[in-house]
Amino acid sequence: QVQLVESGGGLAQAGGSLRLSCAASGRTFGNYAMGWFRQAPGKEREFVAAISKSRGSTYYADSVKGRFTISRDNAKNAVYVQMNTLKPEDTAVYYCAATIRDYGLGSRGGYDYWGQGTQVTVAS
Repeated sequence: QVQLVESGGGLAQAGGSLRLSCAASGRTFGNYAMGWFRQAPGKEREFVAAISKSRGSTYYADSVKGRFTISRDNAKNAVYVQMNTLKPEDTAVYYCAATIRDYGLGSRGGYDYWGQGTQVTVAS
């Protein structure tokens, strides 16, 4: 069992930056690939970024590529996403997720555990 708690959301201006954190419980954090997803009002939850458990390979949605950076610190049981050059369309609730798999990380159906989410609002 893994429990995930996101933090770092808030209000930012367009062009600004935010860094989201996700703290994971348990002693086997390194056994999980981690992902970030987001859900805007009236829209489905969509993939943002993921990082594998084996080589720390990273994957990004086209909409955030070049602006967002995902990273993990296995010693701290944490995963982060640095969000730069924010746009109003980045406004959403952002969720951290964990999966025992190390493939198909862009699919929300492949994740086993989810956090409660943190709100990110980008003002124009």
